[in-house]
Amino acid sequence: MRRTVFNEDQEAFRETIRDFIAAEVVPVYDQWLEAGQAPREFYYKLGELGIFGIEVPEEFGGAGEHSFKFQAIIAEESTRAGVSFGGSSVHVGLCLPYLQAYATDEQKKRWLPKFVTGEMMFAIAMTEPGTGSDLAGMKTTAKLSEDGSHYVLNGAKTFITGGVHADRVIVCARTSPLNPEDRRAGISLFVVDTKSEGYAVGRKLEKLGLKTSDTAELSFTDVKVPVEDLLGEEGKGFSYLGQNLPQERLAIAMGAYAQAAAAINFAKEYVRDRTVFGKPVAAFQNTKFVLADCKADVDAMEAVVDRALDAHDAGELTAADAASAKLFCTEKAAEVIDKCLQLHGGYGYMMEYPIARLYADNRVNRIYGGTSEVMRTIVAKSMGL
Repeated sequence: MRRTVFNEDQEAFRETIRDFIAAEVVPVYDQWLEAGQAPREFYYKLGELGIFGIEVPEEFGGAGEHSFKFQAIIAEESTRAGVSFGGSSVHVGLCLPYLQAYATDEQKKRWLPKFVTGEMMFAIAMTEPGTGSDLAGMKTTAKLSEDGSHYVLNGAKTFITGGVHADRVIVCARTSPLNPEDRRAGISLFVVDTKSEGYAVGRKLEKLGLKTSDTAELSFTDVKVPVEDLLGEEGKGFSYLGQNLPQERLAIAMGAYAQAAAAINFAKEYVRDRTVFGKPVAAFQNTKFVLADCKADVDAMEAVVDRALDAHDAGELTAADAASAKLFCTEKAAEVIDKCLQLHGGYGYMMEYPIARLYADNRVNRIYGGTSEVMRTIVAKSMGL
């Protein structure tokens, strides 16, 4: 079936991204894997290409587009090539919506121009050791100074993607004590300068997959955050976090779909070239049937993702819609990728093959952005159950 979700400009953008990946990423990707992160200089190249500014208003150096479909194309093309853009997806996909929605004009003038060029990379710090998905249980605090000029930040965060290279981090912290009757109250967001005294990057965490995405532990010891760097209103941070979840979950769903589609391509290439018992693996009926099943699943994922992309651009993607898309696509993608790895035989277990890296990268999709169990709870609630 002909895919109609992208317009001509977006398909032209796809060609640009595909050429960029072939020239700037594929030749050096093995070096990134060995280093455990994409180099900081790469983000300047993304800035030069205009990747970071697609959805930023023109007055701040961006293109002023309002469609999330450009990000979907980046996910599809990078996964198709068996590579990633490191932690930069958090910079645009997670952090930009908060800056667009809650930053003042003065803050946007300070941050967005350098956001666009890659000179100021952003990350977001929500999760804490011991709390996991329970964001309301966070213990990091930010207390206003007696003269009202700054907040004093203390605490720790973990699993922070982009945390090693970040120049600014959106930190969630308690500005008032935990209220057992309303655990979500009293949380605020701060855009913290990573050069601040008392700010420290701990371990760069070693993950099962997503090897080129720098993920770190952060700690804050009496970090002074100017009141001018409070994002939005004090005490409303938790509600802000919830409003971006549909887009975040859509991004994970479309990434999972892209991974499943790429897995089929990797498997097709392998079974055509690999000979067993005197004939290509692709010649066996089992191979054909397995890949046919995978293709049907990917077609279904594509339909779900495309419908969700249209709904998101129209401002109609609900939390339940996004949860359903994430649940379906991440669960199905795991099945498809597992089958495609099996068709590789022993070589599918070797990290030099893209399918092995894809298998490891995919696993986190059912965890971050809300686990599959949380997604099921949201969908069931939307059904009145």
